[in-house]
Amino acid sequence: MSRLTDKLFGTHSEREIKRIRPLVDKIESLRPAMQALTDEEFRAKTEEFKKRFQNGETLDDLLVEAYAAVREGARRSLDMEPFRVQLIGGIILHQGRIAEMRTGEGKTLVATMPAYLNALEGRGVHIVTVNDYLAKRDAEWMGQVYRFMGLTVGVVLNSMTPQERQEAYRCDITYVTNNELGFDYLRDNMSIYKEQLVLRELHYAIIDEVDSVLIDEARTPLIISGQSGKSTKIYEACDILAGQMKRGADVEDLSKIDAIMGIEREETGDFIVNEKDKLVNLTAEGVTKVEKFFRIDNLADPENLEIQHCIILALRAHNLMHRDHDYIVKDDQVLIVDEFTGRVMPGRRYSDGLHQAIEAKEHVKVKRESRTLATITFQNFFNKFDKKAGMTGTALTEEREFREIYGMDVIEIPTNRPVIRFDDQDAVYKTKKEKFRAVVNAVREAYEKGQPVLVGTITIQVSEEVSKMLKKAGIPHNVLNAKFHEMEAEIVAEAGRHGAVTIATNMAGRGTDIKLDEEARAAGGLKIIGTERHESRRIDNQLRGRSGRQGDPGESRFYISLEDDLMRLFGSDRMIGMFNALNIPEDQEITHKSLSKAIEGAQKKIENNNFGIRKNLLDYDQVMNEQREIIYTQRREVLDGKSMRDSVYKMITDFVDSTVDTCISDDIDSDDWNLTELNELLLPTIPLQVVNRGRIRERTRDGLKQQLKEEAVALYESKEAEFPEPEAVRELERVVILKVVDRKWMDHIDDMEQLRQSIGLQAYGQHDPLVEYKMAGYDMFNEMTRNIMEETVRVLFHVKVEQKVEREEVAKATGTNKDDTAVRQPKRRTDKKIYPNDPCPCGSGKKYKNCHGRPGRV
Repeated sequence: MSRLTDKLFGTHSEREIKRIRPLVDKIESLRPAMQALTDEEFRAKTEEFKKRFQNGETLDDLLVEAYAAVREGARRSLDMEPFRVQLIGGIILHQGRIAEMRTGEGKTLVATMPAYLNALEGRGVHIVTVNDYLAKRDAEWMGQVYRFMGLTVGVVLNSMTPQERQEAYRCDITYVTNNELGFDYLRDNMSIYKEQLVLRELHYAIIDEVDSVLIDEARTPLIISGQSGKSTKIYEACDILAGQMKRGADVEDLSKIDAIMGIEREETGDFIVNEKDKLVNLTAEGVTKVEKFFRIDNLADPENLEIQHCIILALRAHNLMHRDHDYIVKDDQVLIVDEFTGRVMPGRRYSDGLHQAIEAKEHVKVKRESRTLATITFQNFFNKFDKKAGMTGTALTEEREFREIYGMDVIEIPTNRPVIRFDDQDAVYKTKKEKFRAVVNAVREAYEKGQPVLVGTITIQVSEEVSKMLKKAGIPHNVLNAKFHEMEAEIVAEAGRHGAVTIATNMAGRGTDIKLDEEARAAGGLKIIGTERHESRRIDNQLRGRSGRQGDPGESRFYISLEDDLMRLFGSDRMIGMFNALNIPEDQEITHKSLSKAIEGAQKKIENNNFGIRKNLLDYDQVMNEQREIIYTQRREVLDGKSMRDSVYKMITDFVDSTVDTCISDDIDSDDWNLTELNELLLPTIPLQVVNRGRIRERTRDGLKQQLKEEAVALYESKEAEFPEPEAVRELERVVILKVVDRKWMDHIDDMEQLRQSIGLQAYGQHDPLVEYKMAGYDMFNEMTRNIMEETVRVLFHVKVEQKVEREEVAKATGTNKDDTAVRQPKRRTDKKIYPNDPCPCGSGKKYKNCHGRPGRV
């Protein structure tokens, strides 16, 4: 039905572009007027636009003139003038949507127009890139346009100090990577003083390679970690054991009828791997082996949960996490490789101990397991922006996710010139060995006629295998993967030369155009060879899109084998069995329409599965996000200098109320009140006089509450009076509240993560795990806020105010008791030092550590 309506009325993108075309006509009509302006008159336009905005005109009102101005500014400063399709893309971005523009269509220049227009508001614009190189390059390159037009532009890089970041974010337009922007947001919400904040408000973001940032990286949340005190020895022990354990044959999933009939499949080996779902499970024999290795009676006992967790991690590290695919080892460190872009992800570590398990496997230094201090998903982070837009070469296959998660639709922008690239059907072979021979032959054929070739691989390991084969065949070539990402731009720029052969891991979105020389163009343009289908169709489309830019000639073809992971794990067993049964000669290419359908079907299956994973992550994080918003909003109020005096007094009275309610019921006679319990709960926090019946004025619960609240408030007022200035008390309150909130919030993050890992068991009791997680999370959040209240009150009541004695001449001026005239001498011990295991000098006969050496004893 949708195909029929598209034919009759045009696609969604075509209809939207039709609405935009009149605006583009108006922008282009202003070209002569803009060209007639002198440079001084032209620069004055920016101030004119700002004043008009302040006087009530909207950005939409200013769009046509502003875009015409940027168009002229780009011509004067860069000698580049946006095409019509780039103007269309710029309007789509201003509207807060995703512009799908093919590779080579000039997305970098497109972003200048909406960035300039939205910067006129004075609230800052963030242009988000996928790596530091692109952020720096684009800020310098496109910065020429912004500066020429009187705006400031900054860039945030991984190596920058907080002061440098502050300056960059204060600019009208800031280029920054998605990771740095997210981490700065989390760090800002851990700051104790307002001066430490680096970010401005999250107002408008333009996200380059939006599918990479909002889809591919959305499966891994951003985490700021601190070291925990947990030993790393258990990871090394489990790694040794994992190397001794035998992998059993994979057990097929039981069908529903098998489960009903109670049919069991026999397990073999010590553990079983489920590659599809990336799971590892111990068999009964495996459990026995673990118990024997660690000399424990029952692995399932609660005290052995850590061993159970760590041995599963070690087995995952050995059987599911592959070097030069999921990670690389460089400079004695395990570095994660983004499976979609092939780039190293700086500062990111696998959570929950998996990174430590891989470090143990690779025999590099095992770093202490981290403790989460702050965390957020990219979905929830970017949804905090008032408006966001994105651009990429491929987003249409994920439009449903962009709509559901981010509220953004995808508009496909036509190319400036028709695409004449030829996309050949897949070449399918029975085995990997045959497939790679065919790849080398195809490369040789192109190389001999001078046609440049780009060979796309999914893993670093495959890129290195193909490189060896090409060396053996005497074909010179360059290799681009996560191991050599520093040379990325240089290698990419050379890939369009006559006779150039380039091997790249997940070439998608490298951010640098491959430009053909005349000889290469004459030889047929860039030839794309994919050595395997990626699990995402979008990544395959991005690889193809490297060829055929701006009307260039080119061709593309993927080479596949029935042994590839995609076919092996997700292809139709019946169909693959059929081809395996056929007596196909070696090196014979297999062509059948059912193969192409099977490949696309397998990709769709994985894409839906990955969408489910990201959606599930978001559903669970939504609970934390609501709580995070409350905590971060309260923190910001404290940071902004709002007086906490009223809040502290409310905490004091609320604590008295809840403590009395805990100990004394309304229907109990005052003679039966449990005053012992009341004193035990109340006095360690608020050090009042002991509550006894003799000093209670009114024998009702409300009367007791009122009396204790009055006494607590009076006691706090006397504490305030000890400070020389009221502002000193207010500052103390702010710091104490922030410190307590942060500590309790970190504990809460850990507790919620533990809850999430265990909540799946609720499914066995016919309960929805997500509903149970929300309910339990709500209770835990309430408990955390009560703990924050109690600890804040306790700290403030027990803080000691040191009255400093100054020398008379500096007392008023400096407020310090440091005597700079005295010559410092080392402090010497006059009596013998008492060690913990020495006899206590009081004569009790006990060791000092068990007597007067105990904390609190004098």
